[in-house]
Amino acid sequence: MVIVVDHPLVQHKLTKLRDKSTEPKEFRELLSEISSLMLYEVTRNLPTKEVEVETPLGIAKGKVLNNKDLAIVPILRAGLVMAEGMLRILPSAKVGHIGLYRDPNTLKPVQYYTKLPEDIDKREVVVVDPMLATGGSAIAAISILKTKGVKNIKFVCIISAPEGIEALKNSHPDVDIYTAAIDEKLNDHGYIIPGLGDAGDRLFGTK
Repeated sequence: MVIVVDHPLVQHKLTKLRDKSTEPKEFRELLSEISSLMLYEVTRNLPTKEVEVETPLGIAKGKVLNNKDLAIVPILRAGLVMAEGMLRILPSAKVGHIGLYRDPNTLKPVQYYTKLPEDIDKREVVVVDPMLATGGSAIAAISILKTKGVKNIKFVCIISAPEGIEALKNSHPDVDIYTAAIDEKLNDHGYIIPGLGDAGDRLFGTK
C-alpha cells in the first residue's frame, strides 16, 4: 500500500524544503518537522490499552500505547535527520542504522555499515530515507532487516518517484510506503524530477 500524507502542514513545509534557496540549517529543521508530522500517520494503528490516572480533581480513564516495541532505522546519512524528528514524538523507540551509498555508475546500493538493536526481530520497524528514487537503497535496507527476522516493516520517505515505488512494491509487496509526494520521474542520473536535489548534500552542506 502507498499512503500519500497530504496534510496541509506537511505540504507547506515540503514546498519550502524543495526551494533551492533554503539553507542547510532551515533544510534540516524542515525535514525533521515533516518527519515528525508524518509519524502521526505511520503510527495511526498502534495498539493502546485503557488505564486510569488521578487528576487534581478525580479519576480519569485514558489510553496509553500498548506496544513499545518500535524501532526506527534510518538509511545513512540522509535518514538521520528524519529519525531525529520522529524520536521527538516517540523517544522510547530504539534506533538502528544501515549505511548505504549509491554507486554513481551502476546506481546500485553499496552497504558499508549496519548496526541494529539485538531484539530487532521482535519490533515493528520504520525505515526512513528522504528520497525514494530508484528504490535500490530502500530494497537493500529492507532485505537486510528481513534477514534479521524482522516481519513488520514500514518505509517512510518525503519524496518518491513512480519508478522507485514500483521497484519497492515488486521486491517487498508486504511493506507499506508512506510519502509526502509522488513526483514526475527519474532523470538519466537517477535523481527525482522535480525533487529537491541531493538530500544529503543539502542537509549537511556538502557537494
